[in-house]
Amino acid sequence: MEFLVRIQVNWPPEGDDDLRRLLVEREAQRARELADQGAIVRLWRVPGRWANVGLWRAPDASRLHEAISSLPFFPWLDVQVEALADHPSDPGAPVPPERGPGPPAGRSPGA
Repeated sequence: MEFLVRIQVNWPPEGDDDLRRLLVEREAQRARELADQGAIVRLWRVPGRWANVGLWRAPDASRLHEAISSLPFFPWLDVQVEALADHPSDPGAPVPPERGPGPPAGRSPGA
C-alpha cells in the first residue's frame, strides 16, 4: 500500500541543542535505512516549516506505524497519514499489456 505522510517536527524552543543535533543525525540515518527498505519512496520539504511530505509504502497501516514510530524524532512529531488507492486516470500507472483480438473487455462478441 502507498501512503501520503505529512510530518511536522514540534521541537520545543527550550529543547537541548546537543540532543537536537544528535537526533538530526540519527533521523537522517534512519530515513536512509527506511528508503533502502522501500518504506520511504519520495520525500519533500515544506518551505518555511520544519516539516515534510512523503510517499511511503508498507504492507498495511500497522507496518507503516512501526516505520514512522522508529524515527528518532517520533516523540516530537505530528504525523498525518492518508492511505492512497489507484486511480484509473493516473498517467504514471503502468500500461496493461495489449489484449489481442476480440471484443473490448466486458463486452460479449454479439453485443
